[in-house]
Amino acid sequence: MRDMYKTLDDFIAYMYDKRSGSEATSDSYYRDISRFITYLEDHDIDSLKKVDRDIVYDYISELRSGKISRGKISNTTYARNLSALRSFYRYLCERHLADDNPFLLFNKVHVEKHLPDVLTIDQVERILDCFDLKDPLQVRNRCILETIYACGLRISECCDLLIRNIDRQQGVIRVIGKGNKERMVPFYPRLLELIDLYIRVYRNEYADPGFPYLFVSTRKGKISPRSVQLLLKDVKIMAGLDIDVHPHMLRHSFATHLLDNGADLRTVQELLGHENLSTTQLYTHLTYDRLKKAVNSAHPHAK
Repeated sequence: MRDMYKTLDDFIAYMYDKRSGSEATSDSYYRDISRFITYLEDHDIDSLKKVDRDIVYDYISELRSGKISRGKISNTTYARNLSALRSFYRYLCERHLADDNPFLLFNKVHVEKHLPDVLTIDQVERILDCFDLKDPLQVRNRCILETIYACGLRISECCDLLIRNIDRQQGVIRVIGKGNKERMVPFYPRLLELIDLYIRVYRNEYADPGFPYLFVSTRKGKISPRSVQLLLKDVKIMAGLDIDVHPHMLRHSFATHLLDNGADLRTVQELLGHENLSTTQLYTHLTYDRLKKAVNSAHPHAK
């Protein structure tokens, strides 16, 4: 039965190699598929090839009812489970480890998209300004967060940035995003000054010769997404913010602030690396919502 978990490990490694999802997505997929494998073991099924329609229907029924999860699950959680198991069985079929994909029997559920959480420009500045640039470690930390905000990066994209992919003359960074897709993101001169300071006072001390990644941990390895998440938790306290702040909020804020200041939707789509314009359009809804609130609170006839 350990072979099923070994296959799952291989699938997660495949996801990382193909860059077909964030670290958080991989973690969620691992949990969701592990739950399914545990269910198979509990029903004396020792091979993924032995999974048939009846087994899958029973599993989905128990999952949705809450019998094998912590209470009844939401449509969002169900949709993620279904996506994970479909992807897993697609992988198995491609490698002849399964004959078909039984999870294609289930229709996708409609999941309402929620508007992203964003920071105001003032809140971003409060976060960036709370670092002491005389301290090399704080220079690094400020540089990480400002790079995410300045270029609208996903946390994994920031951690994976290569130093050779910074084009100083053109003022752009080459980013490798989801699905191994490449995009060029311009950045403002202040960021280059900060990167140069970081390299001079911190990276040159911690990075071994030939180390390819831009951001270096105190252990001389690549900075991890978890380290950035913990960093931002500490910084929000330093900045005196009483809201939950996570790295993706900086990416959301990048997009929203560009749209608020006149950037067109197609440009923001390209900068974010979104495959579909509909994904980027979520930010326009957020911008309209903010404008409506401003009118309703300030216009004399709205009161």
